[in-house]
Amino acid sequence: MGSAVTDPTWRLRTTRLAVALLLLALAGWSGDFLFGVFNKYRHIDAATYTMFWERRGWLWIHLAGGGLTILLGLVQFLSQWPRACNRPHRWSGRVYLYGMLIACTGATGLIATSPAPFSIRAAFAATALAWLCTALVGLVSIRRGRVMQHRRWMIRTYLVTLAPVTFRLLLHTPGIFSVLPPPPAGIAWLLWISWVLPLALCELVWRLSDLARPLHPTTAAAVTVQPQSRM
Repeated sequence: MGSAVTDPTWRLRTTRLAVALLLLALAGWSGDFLFGVFNKYRHIDAATYTMFWERRGWLWIHLAGGGLTILLGLVQFLSQWPRACNRPHRWSGRVYLYGMLIACTGATGLIATSPAPFSIRAAFAATALAWLCTALVGLVSIRRGRVMQHRRWMIRTYLVTLAPVTFRLLLHTPGIFSVLPPPPAGIAWLLWISWVLPLALCELVWRLSDLARPLHPTTAAAVTVQPQSRM
């Protein structure tokens, strides 16, 4: 058993299995979220849209770009595995970034016209800013040929992309407001937690992984490639 744990092939297969299961879970949560949101707002009337009725144009811009990025994020992770998918990976990455810019445009319009308390608007704005910043660092990294750095930053970006999905899961967690302030302050807290907590957990996993597996010189050389346009 000890030799199996240290076997690189066994570890690679275990890692791929864990990633595949995680992607399946993300696909399930994301699909349920997108279906719920788009099914709700397909009824074009004031009773359905409530506070978004006068701002439904901004809402649909945000939903269109956000839905595209959620779906393409999964495609990006899947297309990292086969080398034959290198070109589709690049093109889907470009469309992913365009979708993110569209979503952020809609988010900016929603925040600017929102009657919500400042704490909620600030939380939304911080999410959009974190989304843009992580994506920008990821893009700069691949332009400089830093593949591993690019992958980690794009994972961070996707964790922020999934903030609405995480927010919905947290919002439906029984007793969540027994440990958080009541709305609207509690909603603002949940908006922050929905992307800060996943990023923190991801960083912890990476730190522990890096400590447990020292970087071999040959591995370090493989991390950086010649700078080129990857996105």
